[in-house]
Formats: sequence, structure tokens, C-alpha cells
Amino acid sequence: MPPRLQPRRVAREIALLSLSQLKGTSDKLDRQELNDLVLIAIRTLIGEIHETLETSATEVTRANEQLLKSETRATSVESAKAMVKEAIALTQSAINRLAIAVELPELVQLSSQYEVREYAIELIGTVNRRSREIDRQIEASLLDWQLNRLPRIDRDILRIAVAEILFLDIPQKVAINEAVELAKRYSDEDGYRFINGVLRRVSDRLKAEAKS
Repeated sequence: MPPRLQPRRVAREIALLSLSQLKGTSDKLDRQELNDLVLIAIRTLIGEIHETLETSATEVTRANEQLLKSETRATSVESAKAMVKEAIALTQSAINRLAIAVELPELVQLSSQYEVREYAIELIGTVNRRSREIDRQIEASLLDWQLNRLPRIDRDILRIAVAEILFLDIPQKVAINEAVELAKRYSDEDGYRFINGVLRRVSDRLKAEAKS
């Protein structure tokens, strides 16, 4: 049985999806606008459930077709092995997608809870209002990169983590670990490693400043 999702983890995911809907930077988002952003994010998650399940079903069908081909159309042992290998890879991919999909209904259900929505709104609002301070901290910790050249999803994950560290009293280790988990889901391997490195430099800088 998969572990239960934590409300704040769900709130971070909703905030991330909501931030992707923002056009430009405005510090005048009112409560209704924030609620609308959260609603869009929840609808995105529901759409992701359907897409993930459809993709999994397609991969299982293709895997079955490859197994049938290996039995009836293979011209050699090598070609049969190649077909079986592809079928196994497709099946494994479908299993991995379904493992993610298992969590999504709980994620959507949690998103309707007051605690989750309130923290998501607090995150979005903080990132929006304090964007200049947040971005300065990130830019000071980038090595040979410019913030505006990063993929949007990586920028927003970094901003959420730094907002939590600077303004929401979340322990640095927790904020970093949660950002890495978000990156594993929405970015790629290079992305989550990059985000981990940047946030650790942010943490080191803040600790050094606190000591000086």
C-alpha cells in the first residue's frame, strides 16, 4: 500500500501548477484570482489522471502486440528477443505510470481540503509578492546560468523552495527535499540534480550570512 500523501506536499504541487498559469509578475493578485489559479491547477491534475491511464493502456496494448509478433513474425531468435525486450520495456513503463496514477486520486481529494488550499494560496501569493527578493537569492547561487534561461518549471520549483525558506519558516532541509521531489515528477534527472545543487548553495549562503 503506498504511503499517504502529506497535505503540504500536495499544496506545493498545486502551487507549482498554478504558477505556470501566471502571465508576467503582478503583486496585485486578489483572493479570487488566487482561488481561480488553484482551481485551474486541480483541473490540470484531473486531466493528468486521464492522460496517464490512457497512455498506460496504450503501452500495454503495444506490449501485447510485440509479444504476439515475437511468436508469429520473428524471422530469427535475435529478432524475437528484440521484440520481447521491447514488450517488457513497454510493460515496465506502463507499470511505472500506473504507480504514479495510483496517487493522483488521493492528491485531487486532498486538494479540496481547506489546509491544502490555504497553503497553496500562501505559496503562490508569497512567490508573487516577493519575487524580486526570491529571484535575487536564486541568481546569487547560480553558476554560469541565468535565471531567465532556465525552463519555467525549474524556475518555479526553485522559487517555491526559496519562498518557503525565506518567508514561510520551513526548515531548509525540508524545503530542499520537497523541491527535489517536485523536480523528479515534473522535470528530468538533470533538472532535479541542478535544482538540488542550486538550493544547497542558497542554504550555504544563508547560513554564512547568519554567522557573519
